[in-house]
Amino acid sequence: MSDALATNLSRLRKANDLSQEALSVAADVSVDTVGRIERGERQTTRPGTIDKLAAALGVSSDALQGRLATLNGSDADITSLRRAITPTGDVPGLTEFTETDEVVCARALAVEAHKAWRAYVDGRHDELLQRLPALLTDARRLIHASSGAEKATACRLISVGYRLGAGIAGRLGLDDLAWTAAEKAIDVARQSDTPEVDTAVSTRYLVWTLIRQGRTAEAERVAVVAAERIEPRMLDRDPTRAGVFGNLLFNAANAAHRSGSAQRAEDLLAVAAAAAIRAGVDSASEVAIFGPRVAALQRVDHTIRHGDPERGLSLARRLPDAQGVVPRFWESGHRLHLASAAVKLKKPRLALGYLGQARELSPDWARRQPLGRSVMRKLVDDATRRQGSQFAGLAAHYGVA
Repeated sequence: MSDALATNLSRLRKANDLSQEALSVAADVSVDTVGRIERGERQTTRPGTIDKLAAALGVSSDALQGRLATLNGSDADITSLRRAITPTGDVPGLTEFTETDEVVCARALAVEAHKAWRAYVDGRHDELLQRLPALLTDARRLIHASSGAEKATACRLISVGYRLGAGIAGRLGLDDLAWTAAEKAIDVARQSDTPEVDTAVSTRYLVWTLIRQGRTAEAERVAVVAAERIEPRMLDRDPTRAGVFGNLLFNAANAAHRSGSAQRAEDLLAVAAAAAIRAGVDSASEVAIFGPRVAALQRVDHTIRHGDPERGLSLARRLPDAQGVVPRFWESGHRLHLASAAVKLKKPRLALGYLGQARELSPDWARRQPLGRSVMRKLVDDATRRQGSQFAGLAAHYGVA
């Protein structure tokens, strides 16, 4: 019998707030069988027994035995994404793939770009994979059919699409596709109606791809150069430029820390925080999420991610209130980092509280985050007895039960 079955049976039983006795009744198997499986004492378990236990726990037999796919999105969705990012219309025998040759106007395209961005930041990957191919194809058609200001607007919108393509490809572990999309985003951004800003924003996605590839020194250098080019002037309070500048510095700090340069990372975050204070307001858009509270949240989360959970929780107690709009999903993500810190410090009740806050702030987004799932799984694995209905409800929400 595999270790996965023993581990998963115990985890799912506790996550569903069931005793071994209650599970044995629900599955119509003996309590001795449940106990021996969980302790790893049974070398072979009948498929029928596994099926009954899985049904009682509300999961598939494959899931109970640890045979779960890890990649989000179907093969068809990812093939469509590849086609959209790497168009083949100039190759004889290969054509674009939307049904008609209708050209969508810039205003309608902007609405679709915003919907795709919302799906991305909310973690609705399936929806994003459905929206992106049409967005990119329609944007290309508008570019080819227009000129002047309308064409420049279409270039900006297709740059958004390529950036989102880079982001989702990176989340799915398709780093080469993410690199291609980020390069295309930068290339077309130079022809947009806001070339300086769009090029800088697109560069952020290229930096993330470099980080994922382990090229942290290059990632830091690229991010810093891009930030220097977009840096707001001394009396400039434009939130857009400040946001792009600050987000690039966040990326540079992450790369610096991964390279082992903790002090340089702190310095970069301090510069970003100063820009946030100068901007004076928190704001969120397709271009950037930035402001005084956002920068402070980033510093806390960065501290926790890079191995100092105690200091991270201490910094969290001194966070400033929002001055404007901080997206609920961003606040939710911060609570997940705090939950992670609490688990590392062996404070399960505190971690559970933060997981509950993350769910309350942005339930759909939180339940899709790998960090929330890993923290909840750690809590379930460490539980020595049933933890009650609240615990079981959170386990179900984060996909552990």
